[in-house]
Amino acid sequence: MGRWGSSTIKVAMIPTVVLTAGLGTRLDPITRAVAKPAVPMAGRTLIERVLGWLVCEGVADAVLNLHHLPESITSVVGDGAALGLRVRYSWEPIVLGSAGGPKQALALWPDLTGPCLIVNGDTLTDVAVAPLVAAHRASGARVTMAVVPNNRPDHYNGIRVDEHRRVIGFAKKGNADAPGATWHFVGVQVVNADVFEALPPGEPAETVAGLYRDLVLDDPGAVCVWPTEASFLDVGTPDDYIAAVLRVADTGDVVREGTTSVVHPTATLRRCVVWDGGVVGARAQLTDCVVLTGARVPAETVAAGRVFCP
Repeated sequence: MGRWGSSTIKVAMIPTVVLTAGLGTRLDPITRAVAKPAVPMAGRTLIERVLGWLVCEGVADAVLNLHHLPESITSVVGDGAALGLRVRYSWEPIVLGSAGGPKQALALWPDLTGPCLIVNGDTLTDVAVAPLVAAHRASGARVTMAVVPNNRPDHYNGIRVDEHRRVIGFAKKGNADAPGATWHFVGVQVVNADVFEALPPGEPAETVAGLYRDLVLDDPGAVCVWPTEASFLDVGTPDDYIAAVLRVADTGDVVREGTTSVVHPTATLRRCVVWDGGVVGARAQLTDCVVLTGARVPAETVAAGRVFCP
């Protein structure tokens, strides 16, 4: 996997919002235990890895929005000092979405008039942030989205652009009739703060499905893409999660998180993740499974594609 940071180019870093308020419904039932950004990934939580990459990229001040199981995030991140940056939180009584969330979070920088960095807190990438910021400032765009070629249009929504990298439309995943190649957004973008000004405070709103769609129609060139060769790991579903953990750990077929998990020596595990405090009994045969903290897999269990809960 990539280096997960750090850029050799440094700039005076802009304010950063990390989106961590989502319900993580596709990752259910794992997200009944912790918020999606708090899932363990080879010794560190996903949000620790995201923030560690941002620190390497020069980010010093970040706001995380919160809603679902917020203590599972705040108990790990705290004020950010242990990770090397200042962290504050924006509480959402209802999930405000990919546009409404930043709208509220940016109020913590009351004098902000320029661009901000917005990062998805539930995926893992190693985008070089400084060149992205520089490209945004040079282009005159109001939104610049880091993208890679969309090699899985059946699985991911796509972005259509013109020859000048200006966004001209969005394609829904699985649309076999959509013409031409598209780009895949990797969850890192630079956005001028005034993009969110017209949104009603405290009301849910989306970027691609609403705000950006309208911007593309009303102001051609307002939304641009920045192609990158950065690594990207999705943690969308339990299968995605297992694949991501195994790739980050790079230690074979099984990852045991923490020090108190127990896997009986006669058990056979393939492509599995066992959380701290999980127990796998004798002669169990598991494939593509996750064993959560406090879960006990009985002896001689044969299972594939399951999440074992307490």
